[in-house]
Amino acid sequence: MQRFLLLLGVCGFCFSSSLEIAGRNPNVLLIMADDMGYSDLGCYGGEIETPHLDGLARNGLRFTQFYNTARCWPTRAALLTGYYAQQVRRDSLPGIKRGTRPSWARLLPQMLKPVGYRSYHSGKWHIDGLPLANGFDRSYYTNNHGFFRLKSHYLDDKKQPATLISPKFYVTDAQADHAVEILKEHAKEHADKPFFHYLAFTAPHFPLHAWPKDIERYRERYKQGWDKIRSARWKKQKELGLAKGTLSPVEREVGPHHHFPDAYKILGPGEVRYPVPWKTLTKEQQAFQADKMAVHAAMVDSMDRAIGRVLDQLRRMKAFEDTLVLFLSDNGASAEVMVRGDGHDPKAPLGSAYTYLCLGAGWSTACNTPFRMHKTWVHEGGACTPLVAHWPNGIEARGELRQTPGHAIDVVPTILELAKVKMAKNKNAPPPPGKSLVPAFTEERSIDRNYLWWSHDGNRAIRVKGWKLVATNDGVWELFDLAKDRTEIRDLASKHPDKVKKLEKLWLETQNQFIKDANLDHSSKKKK
Repeated sequence: MQRFLLLLGVCGFCFSSSLEIAGRNPNVLLIMADDMGYSDLGCYGGEIETPHLDGLARNGLRFTQFYNTARCWPTRAALLTGYYAQQVRRDSLPGIKRGTRPSWARLLPQMLKPVGYRSYHSGKWHIDGLPLANGFDRSYYTNNHGFFRLKSHYLDDKKQPATLISPKFYVTDAQADHAVEILKEHAKEHADKPFFHYLAFTAPHFPLHAWPKDIERYRERYKQGWDKIRSARWKKQKELGLAKGTLSPVEREVGPHHHFPDAYKILGPGEVRYPVPWKTLTKEQQAFQADKMAVHAAMVDSMDRAIGRVLDQLRRMKAFEDTLVLFLSDNGASAEVMVRGDGHDPKAPLGSAYTYLCLGAGWSTACNTPFRMHKTWVHEGGACTPLVAHWPNGIEARGELRQTPGHAIDVVPTILELAKVKMAKNKNAPPPPGKSLVPAFTEERSIDRNYLWWSHDGNRAIRVKGWKLVATNDGVWELFDLAKDRTEIRDLASKHPDKVKKLEKLWLETQNQFIKDANLDHSSKKKK
């Protein structure tokens, strides 16, 4: 692969004008799941069959404290800009609504293009603008209206005709198909250049849709219920060294973040709002809920097989050894229950194109084992998910864990460091808040940072070292010592009021700074 020959200032990251780059530039395959919980992968304690991702973990690294924003679109903004979503107007702040990014908040491909990378995108987008207009060279952009058809999708920024429901079409497969074809094209036409490929699966986001044969493989597995599945996952996590301390109690009174009463009428008596004890459910409810989880598992399983096909293509083009693969999720599992889009036919087989199912709080609690809360909340269950890092030519460790906290904002500086590009200050943009995780690739070590910060839908948190201050949108601050209490069980707020005040002050100061950052560019010019 070619050496970096040109170092230019782009986005909020400004590069020095002259720096000799030694060594080969790695390819990067960045894979994101959607609404997948901390324990859904086999290598993170789950019973779902994920051999390809487990293989990457076995021959690479697993981060145990990797964070996102607890929601899809802000995580994607953080992932590709290297800034908190609020800084770049991709999540709300007081007086600032989610909208178009400032002109200085460019995406990673725009940073990589001047130094020789080809950039590709396959899958979900959920960022303002279109992919090619934001630096990608090729793209297949799919909107989420179900998995057996696409009402809206774009090929290289051009809208495509809607697809029909077909027994031969499945979105996860289509996203992987595009990734494979683009990699083939790269090997044929651009083999002398490194690539960055962003593969963003929609799975296992609702509506829960999967192939019947995949659902059938899991149908019996979940009849034991969410309480036993959660206990089994916790046991395995302890065996794997992923978890210490105490499993968080099930929050039986916590249901979906937003309540849609009509959904329960449409879905029928099998649906439930809260993660009540499994044994208290009726037989009808148990059957309905077990089938839902079977569909979710089938979706994760199918995604893993799709990833396997992409990895096989890397091997065929002899790029596997020199490609950094990063796998993560945009948020924790979701407690949401709703019906939208094409609606739900209660007479149709569950998981088919004519049904509309959501995971719900019971199974979300199990999928987020060992943590509390769900998607949209910024407790660990909503904001902490897996990060698998695999790179045969660059990461010597095999099967090791990394305890250092990381965040989606760290992906951009990590990739830029691997490119051996020196970052300098840019007076026209805020300093990028992310930290490179590269030092943790070689050994277990802490990544020095001042704080990690969260705000979404009124839920808020800040983490400084091992201390985390967190609150729900209608709740008071809770304080946890994560070094001793990773599962957020023992609230120490009343015991350490001074620390609460100090962290709250820092949270507010950071919010105010982010408001200033978001207002650095008032341009309302719409991105193409």
